[in-house]
This record gives sequence, C-alpha cells and structure tokens, in this order.
Amino acid sequence: MSSRYDELMALRSLGQAYAYSDREVMLYACGIGMGTDPLNEQELAFVNEASYAARPLKVVPTFASVAAWGAGPGDMKLNMLMLVDGERDIRFHQKLPVAARITADSRVTGVWDKGADKGAVIQTETVLRDDSGAALATLVASRFARGDGGFGGPSDGQPAPHAVPSRAPDLRVEIATRPDQALLYRLCGDRNPLHSDPEFARRAGFPRPILHGLCSYGITCRAVLQTYADYDPAAFKRHAARFSAPVFPGETVSVALWKDGDVVSLEAAVKERGVTVIRNGITVLG
Repeated sequence: MSSRYDELMALRSLGQAYAYSDREVMLYACGIGMGTDPLNEQELAFVNEASYAARPLKVVPTFASVAAWGAGPGDMKLNMLMLVDGERDIRFHQKLPVAARITADSRVTGVWDKGADKGAVIQTETVLRDDSGAALATLVASRFARGDGGFGGPSDGQPAPHAVPSRAPDLRVEIATRPDQALLYRLCGDRNPLHSDPEFARRAGFPRPILHGLCSYGITCRAVLQTYADYDPAAFKRHAARFSAPVFPGETVSVALWKDGDVVSLEAAVKERGVTVIRNGITVLG
C-alpha cells in the first residue's frame, strides 16, 4: 500500500475530553424540530425539564452525533472544500445520560481510493465513554474526499449499504422543517457557513443555505422514535443512514419506514421536490 494510505490508517486520538449538560440535550432536540407543538407532551419530554408533574428529561439517541462535536483521529490533511459527509452509523451501548463528562476515542478504520478524478472514501470510528470508561455509543462516519483520490490505496472492500425492502413502505411520516432550522441546529456544533451564509452557499453551488446532513439524520431518528419506538430512547440499539442530497430549510421531509421484527429500514425524500435525501437507512430496536 502507499505511504499516504498507511499515514491515514495510523491516525488515532484517545481520551479526548468533553462535557455536556441538559442545555445541549434540549438544544439538539429543538434543533431537529422537536417541540414545535407546545402541547405535545411526548415531545416536550425531550425539550422541557421544567414540567409541573416531575418526570425525567429524555435524550434523543442521535444526540450522540454531536455530544463530542469536533472529536476525530487527527489531521487527515484533506481538501476541506471538497469534503462531504457520506454516512453515519451509531450503535448505542446504553441510554445516554442527561448530562455527563465523556471521553472520545477516535481512529481511522478504512480508506478507499476511487481514483484521482473521483476522490476517496475515509471511514472513522469514535467511541464515546462515560467517566467510568464504559462505552456509551460507537459512531462510524464515512466522508467522501472528492479532491484526495489517486494516492494508490485499495479501491474495493467498502462495506455494502443496508438494502431497504422492495415492497411498499409500511408507514410514512412527514416532518416539516422550519426556514430558520439550520441557524438553530448549527449551535449544536457544526458552524459551517454553508448552512448559514447565503453568499457562501451560492459560491458552493446552492441557491441558498442547506440543512445539515446530520440534522436530516436526526429527523429520521425522530420518525422512528415517534412511531415504532413509542418515544423510548432506550429502545434504540443502532441508527444508520447514507446522505444522498441536501434538504433546504422550510421543506418537508417524508420518511418511509419498513418494519421487520426489530429492524426498521428507512429512506427519506423532500416532499416538495421529490428528491431522496437519505438512503439505505436502518434502525435496530431492542
């Protein structure tokens, strides 16, 4: 293999320290659109700790995607202007606490060279641990480095995506996004101006700022949470999806769901444009 491949595969960073409180937990839930109906008690349990009748605050499972925002294996020396998020796969080892001091152990787990004119796919793994060292969640992220291919690494062996059933969806859930949703969600960690600055978005080839892919990912978690999981975060063992196109804030995300035992397959499309934005999604309940 090439020295560049070996350099990437050797990257790791252990014991990165982070902390969060119920403020970050509620901000994330609001960021993915929960609480828009102020009388929906099921969703208020994720965004309001000050209930008249005492009840515990709940944590959306995909909060794990931002709980240690910025954690990573180290500088991969990539062309950041050409880097796009490809997919996210989170496995939950226990229910996330409402507030915690955590550490993140990150490493590169795979690199696939698609060619000089096509780019490279880089997969990383981050394990979130509580202050006792017990694993809370394992996050696998794949990013497509469009400007960094052709270094001589392997081109085959990338994990196959989850295949959704060929039958009609068992259920479809429509979730509206707000015009200002990206401005709120960016406060969870991702301050990329692509999601907030009109001129930056235009220069990147979009007519206006786009919604964060991880916000769309969280919206698909909401769809499963409010249907097959009965608003129980502890039911989630895994949530994974591939990003295929952006959502513009203010659009409606239509999530198609197929349930086979404890496995829920999913895809999501923008209702107004008929564009699929999330593919090959899977939630494992248990």
